[in-house]
Amino acid sequence: MNLSPLKSLALGLIALTGTVSFGQKTSQKPKLVVGIVIDQMRYDYLTRFENQYGEDGFKRLQNEGFDCRNNHYNYMPTKTAPGHTSIYTGTTPQNHGIISNDWYNKFEKKHVYCAEDTTVASVGTDAVGPGQMSPRRMRTSTITDQNRLHTQMRGKTIGISIKDRGAILPAGHTANGAYWFQGGDEGVFITSTYYMDELPKWVKDFNKKKPAKAYMKDWDTYKPIKTYIESGEDLNAYEGGFRGKETATFPYDLKKLGKENGGYSILKTTPYGNSITTDFALAALEGEDLGQDADTDFLAVSYSCTDYVGHNFGVNSKEVEDTYVRLDLEIAKLLSELDKKVGKGNYSVFLTADHAAVHVPSFLSDNKIPSGYFDMRSFRNELEAFIQQKYGRDDLIEDISNDQVFFRYTVLADESIDAEALQKDIKHFALQHKNISKVFTRAQMEQGSYDSGVAALVQKGFDQERSGDVFFILDPGYLTGGPTGSSHGTPFSYDTHVPLLFYGNSIKQGHTYEQTVITDIAPTVAALLGIQDPNGTTGTVISEVLE
Repeated sequence: MNLSPLKSLALGLIALTGTVSFGQKTSQKPKLVVGIVIDQMRYDYLTRFENQYGEDGFKRLQNEGFDCRNNHYNYMPTKTAPGHTSIYTGTTPQNHGIISNDWYNKFEKKHVYCAEDTTVASVGTDAVGPGQMSPRRMRTSTITDQNRLHTQMRGKTIGISIKDRGAILPAGHTANGAYWFQGGDEGVFITSTYYMDELPKWVKDFNKKKPAKAYMKDWDTYKPIKTYIESGEDLNAYEGGFRGKETATFPYDLKKLGKENGGYSILKTTPYGNSITTDFALAALEGEDLGQDADTDFLAVSYSCTDYVGHNFGVNSKEVEDTYVRLDLEIAKLLSELDKKVGKGNYSVFLTADHAAVHVPSFLSDNKIPSGYFDMRSFRNELEAFIQQKYGRDDLIEDISNDQVFFRYTVLADESIDAEALQKDIKHFALQHKNISKVFTRAQMEQGSYDSGVAALVQKGFDQERSGDVFFILDPGYLTGGPTGSSHGTPFSYDTHVPLLFYGNSIKQGHTYEQTVITDIAPTVAALLGIQDPNGTTGTVISEVLE
């Protein structure tokens, strides 16, 4: 048999090592997995700002990795906490229990925060509340937990974000550490006693350098503002801005404005908050020796400032465009350091978002696109008046929040009021209300099974224990709140369509327009690592991604 020189060489390598590598596939699974979540990143930020990006950030992941171009959230509400949780658990709020950022707890009779935990204490700050956080309200395991279990806890997990929930929920229950930013007059990264009693030396060293102080400077556009043709005029009526500055226009003197905008907390609403996140992630890479042994480690990084900027200035703003131009540089910086410290081909990355966002409704209205604002207080008053007239009681509703109505079941029992009848009456009333397009009841969620449409997304976000009794959906393009800034939370594509990029060890080069869903990420990473799925996983492996 005659063999070509190339084949002869390949067979020789196989005889010596048992494997041969092509591209970025290696004989070993990755030494490090880096999960990157970009808060409030719409899919079209990859295409809209494409000409502004360099070759080493987003484009490197797209061109050398695998791009899932039709990736969506498969539930509502599309918010930060359920988004991060669903990415890392491979399931939806129906199973993992994180139904929103905060919600009404009908057993405790109060609103609770997704990560709050009064049984733990702050570490790294003297402030009490900011560190009283843990993942205990999350019911299921994460891909990061499964990696820890698979490696007999030798594989490390570190979670990092400006937001506490952006660090805590991805890092899972078994993390070595989760760290988030404490603004105000401190400007440091902190944690809680859930993870440790004292900050590691590398974190103390990072905080001692007062890294936030260096970023309290002017925020001007990275490139000439006239080149930012992918966004609207800098001066417009659709942006919030900062206290102490008359207009929401460049430049912003952060050192001066910080006095009226929470001190170092102002960095959250600028791209510099993303920069300090990268700085801290690189310190963790070094301080924890991530990716330096045979057991796979996990670094979960969430860039939060894109969300704060979007809420403040809106998705069509110069501020959002500049934030993504600068974030592209942060991604490039992170990848470059991974190449140096872990080695190209020795790590894998996935990049996605926890939700997207809608254009500012007042901007849409001015451009003749149906949109607007919903007066929740007025709706509640009208609903309570209707119930008073129908049932002769004004105390049947215990809470209205997150577009859900919660009943006061003790009163229903005392008055022998049938809960399903009350659900139907409220549904009928709400559907007659202007700008409410769909209404679903607890009975529908418990007794029906929905495979498509908005009803399916509502059902996948419905937790039998924690959710309310009636759920209403506003018309597309409608928000509650004021006339500036963007938001999210709906089942519509402007909130569900987010990027999903895979890159690195054992990842194919290519793209797909076939629909993928956010719950497919965790099982795909599990297949990549050869480990068990998180225990609540309902997603499936995106097989075309993997070598």
